[in-house]
Amino acid sequence: MSHIVIQDALFKTESVRKLDQLATEQCNAAAGESLNQQAITLMKRAGRAAFNELLEAFGKPSLITVFCGSGNNAGDGYIVATLAAEKSLAVRVVELSASAKLSADAAVARDYAVNAGVIFAPFDEAIDLSEGVVVDALLGIGATGTLREPYGAAIEMINQAALPVLAIDLPSGLYADSGAAAEAAISADITVTFIAAKQGMFTGRGPALCGEVIYHSLDVDEEIFQQVAPSAQLMDLNELIENLPTRDVDAYKNQFGHSMVIGGDHGFGGAAMMAAEAALRSGSGLVSMATRPAHVAAALARQPEVMVSGIVSGQELEPLLDKPSVLIVGPGLGRSPWSEQLLQRAVATGLPMVVDADALNIIAEGRVVRQPDGSRWVMTPHPAEAARLLSISIEQVQADRFAAVRQLQEKYHAVVLLKGAGTLIAAPDEELIMVCPYGNPGMATGGMGDILSGIIGALLAQGLEPRLAAQLGCCLHSAAADMAVEEQGMRGLTATDVLCYLRKLLNSDVV
Repeated sequence: MSHIVIQDALFKTESVRKLDQLATEQCNAAAGESLNQQAITLMKRAGRAAFNELLEAFGKPSLITVFCGSGNNAGDGYIVATLAAEKSLAVRVVELSASAKLSADAAVARDYAVNAGVIFAPFDEAIDLSEGVVVDALLGIGATGTLREPYGAAIEMINQAALPVLAIDLPSGLYADSGAAAEAAISADITVTFIAAKQGMFTGRGPALCGEVIYHSLDVDEEIFQQVAPSAQLMDLNELIENLPTRDVDAYKNQFGHSMVIGGDHGFGGAAMMAAEAALRSGSGLVSMATRPAHVAAALARQPEVMVSGIVSGQELEPLLDKPSVLIVGPGLGRSPWSEQLLQRAVATGLPMVVDADALNIIAEGRVVRQPDGSRWVMTPHPAEAARLLSISIEQVQADRFAAVRQLQEKYHAVVLLKGAGTLIAAPDEELIMVCPYGNPGMATGGMGDILSGIIGALLAQGLEPRLAAQLGCCLHSAAADMAVEEQGMRGLTATDVLCYLRKLLNSDVV
């Protein structure tokens, strides 16, 4: 049975159901089985895949408690319980639905468990969950909106027990399409997902709730996947890094672009400096910085390779804009009249731009830059900035990050990178939304976005188109942070800690 940690192609629920239907029709059809028999065959494969992963991860637990709902996800759970009983493992099924209300396939699977001697118990808040492993087979991809009881109570009980949890197909309470979650949602250690990886598993609340994601195709023919288009795709650093330009022996600095960072209002000089340093470390041939005069000495002391100019107005910036090939606008920019003047002059150049931080906030106000053409931009908002750009709440952005990033891309005609767990990238003329599988919670610290902006700017300067610069820059940034955490730990990670690991990635074959 095929087994990989992740699948690159990601799907929405509607497409998953279509794939499941096609797989059911294909499954052993040559043997003359009915559709019902084929569905049961597929369910048995799913249950066995989950059971084998449970044994591999947790050995032979003292007790396996399987929580079952009423749909086909419950059927997978009943198969797991059956297999456990046949292996003489202590197992019980906690049922949240009367057997008469089970789906047809789940009812057949329950009969297998009955014949195997599995113990059944109706859900009760007094159930003892003090040992063993829990299997979540409550809802799967069927969760939408507010959970009805007793599902919410069961999920809270499982989470509070703090036992190892294996979720079947999708943690109950996580929304498969968006990555948002119900108020009560299973926090799993392992999620074993079948046939198709669901896009909501990899962004928003998905990474936190799924734990390790293990994918099983259930031996479905590859031709099945060619009949249904994915909606998103996980990025692969190994593939993306091949887009870096090679350097000839006689190369010179101007061949690798000139990145200019514009930002660093009073009190925010460090943000602009971090972006400039990241651009240098990412291979930009030349890097300059336009900032408040008060920051010039400190910037030169930290990084003398950066050409730093102190400016007090947009008028003073104007003559400096003839030299750079790429602008990185926003790190530490602030929202003062000085900030607005600099942004206005930068946009007027028509140069490729990375637009970040307060540059995004000023654009959201719609006064300084009216009806901007972002066709040569990479915009890098976090959820709060995205909310301002779309005139909605942060909660609405996070409720469907896929919809939000696409709306931003369509509104500004730009490549848009929506930061957060499972960063998303949407590009014009690209149907698939790209999802970053790298990164960690240690990155939740000031300055990380400034480093990212500098990386993307440097890649633009070296000739990568905005879509590829955003994708490669995002993956390099997050993978470098993963390396830093692996060597030094998560707590106390700073934005500049990733720079040395960034250079290692840029000069290696990755993995």
